[in-house]
Amino acid sequence: MILYHGSNQYIDQIDLAKSRPYKDFGQGFYLSADESQAAELAKVRTDISGGEPCVSCFEFDKEGLLKSGLEIKIFEEYSEEWVDFIVSNRDGLNQTQYDFVYGPIADDKVGLQLRRFRDGTIDKSSLIERLKYTKGITFQYFFGSEESLRYLKRI
Repeated sequence: MILYHGSNQYIDQIDLAKSRPYKDFGQGFYLSADESQAAELAKVRTDISGGEPCVSCFEFDKEGLLKSGLEIKIFEEYSEEWVDFIVSNRDGLNQTQYDFVYGPIADDKVGLQLRRFRDGTIDKSSLIERLKYTKGITFQYFFGSEESLRYLKRI
């Protein structure tokens, strides 16, 4: 399976220390199976930080990872458990660090929607609906440990 990472630079060597904390699934390396989504994210990153949009490609040994015994979390759809997990990670409260997480991507306006949820303007079911990615359900792949990165190969 081929996965894509959009950024303002090509990624030859993944360095988890450069990953930003408080993201949807935690601090780690995020990829998509949708090349156009990765390209879109690369453009957003360059608009924020400069540089040129770049999409790095990786071969993912999904079967190997699933048999590895690593800590894995899978969200098959948008759900209360999914939104609780995102809120916890975005707030820095999630104490469990997974090696790998797979689940739906949240809409780009996560911060705004979380503020509305926290101040009571919207309830949890409204939060779930507003976090659904507006361009259809797209899933993200999160690699949160050096062990999980062994199942990715730069191509």
